[in-house]
Amino acid sequence: MKTDIALQKDVIAELSWDPSVKSARIGVEVEDGIVTLAGHVRSYSEKWGAERAACRVLGVKGLAIEISVVLPGSSERNDIDIARAAENILQWQTYLPQNYVKVMVENGWITLTGDVAWHYQRDAAEVAVQDLMGVRGVSNQITLRPRVDLKAVKSDIVTALKRRADADAKSISVEIQGTDVTLTGTVHSLSERDLAKHSAWNTPGVRNVTNNIIVN
Repeated sequence: MKTDIALQKDVIAELSWDPSVKSARIGVEVEDGIVTLAGHVRSYSEKWGAERAACRVLGVKGLAIEISVVLPGSSERNDIDIARAAENILQWQTYLPQNYVKVMVENGWITLTGDVAWHYQRDAAEVAVQDLMGVRGVSNQITLRPRVDLKAVKSDIVTALKRRADADAKSISVEIQGTDVTLTGTVHSLSERDLAKHSAWNTPGVRNVTNNIIVN
């Protein structure tokens, strides 16, 4: 097990090795394996880089961040400009679903909300905005939504329609694209048509239902 002094030296060395971090502006203290980084940096991405660098060091049990972001005058931007830039860059990312991630900016601090299907998309959204000029911090509140299961949607509809003696659930087809569900086929009444749509909406993860079922 490393001593606190040895761990401090290793963290300092890792910060110095990382080209994204100006280590001279960051102090390192260690107590019982808990590393405290203190000081100031000129961008949020540099602060993030310092955190990642410290986490890479073997023996670090915990991390306390007391680093402040002090932007140089040329990097100052108002919240509206930061929000616009963040929204644009998120729209440009082809691996993110369009309009599912929302941006709020207050005093240079970006808060991301919304939901995505995959963890890598959640992380990618944060990485996309953290290097923008004027950003002082990022709070990632994006949640992971459950994937829509074709069998689950079909099962819910069949179960609901079986309660109707004249229902023919086999005549209903279910198509799924991402979180969008499209229903086609025929039923015997408007109530059955509405019931099928309602059942699809009740399936976790569904964001949109297109009901093309015909009453025959």
